[in-house]
Amino acid sequence: MARRPTGAPKSVPKVDRELIAGTAAHYEDPVYYDRTYARRSEDVAFYVARAEELVASKSARGKRAAKPATILEYGCGSGRITIPMARAGAHVLGVDQSAPMLDKLGDRLATESADVQARVRKRQGDMRALKVAERFDLVICPFNTFLHLYERTDVEQFLARVREHLAPAGDFVFDVSMPDPEELSRKPERMYRTRPFVYPGVGRVRYGEYFDYDGLRQILFVSSEFEPVDGGDRFMRPLTHRQFYPQELEALLHYNGFEIVEWVGDFDGKATHESHHLAVTARPRAQRSRRVGASAG
Repeated sequence: MARRPTGAPKSVPKVDRELIAGTAAHYEDPVYYDRTYARRSEDVAFYVARAEELVASKSARGKRAAKPATILEYGCGSGRITIPMARAGAHVLGVDQSAPMLDKLGDRLATESADVQARVRKRQGDMRALKVAERFDLVICPFNTFLHLYERTDVEQFLARVREHLAPAGDFVFDVSMPDPEELSRKPERMYRTRPFVYPGVGRVRYGEYFDYDGLRQILFVSSEFEPVDGGDRFMRPLTHRQFYPQELEALLHYNGFEIVEWVGDFDGKATHESHHLAVTARPRAQRSRRVGASAG
């Protein structure tokens, strides 16, 4: 482990290149990303249902609802969830740190109707820091985006942004993969192979993964190896995910001013110890008013 040079200010942040690479590399090829997750639909249906409920609620108010249903989506990527929510009538601001993914979102949006295009905006930025002068009826953070918050301070900064951007009575909804003991206990030196497949623009590749879990930091490092069958150069892509346990999430939300409204397991029912994915709905706790001018004894 590298040591801090003698005399260096303690406030200088440590740059962890593994985490930087593991946060970015998985999203550098939107074509491969979209093909990989093309069959993942449960979370899309889950968030679209929330969007539809929000739009219906606004519509039921008639003229009293001067503003449309608005959603802020952190980790919007190439629009896998963004665009279906816009089709459902919601106005969505998608935020992502990956320029290639946002470019792909723009390409996909260009094939949609004018109405859908008008409902979607996109911004590039760090979800811990990006601020916009708007409040939203719903803030979402889908598909393990939350797992790129590696330190407690990262979570605190992000939840502060969520609170700033939520409208009164608005909900914050996010989903994460539940820590898998089998996956976390895999041997780091062993490659876990799956079937060969066709990589877009490369051709047929042999594919394998290495898993290395840092139990102290609760971070899983995954290295994906692609080896072209025709003998081309093999290449690697890292992915890093913080592992959050349910009670840990509850504590982090509580101490950052949120209360959990609902836990949903695998997007379709009550969360249990057998759930693979956990969707959490939370909202800011009401601030209790303090008595002013109370007499001292």
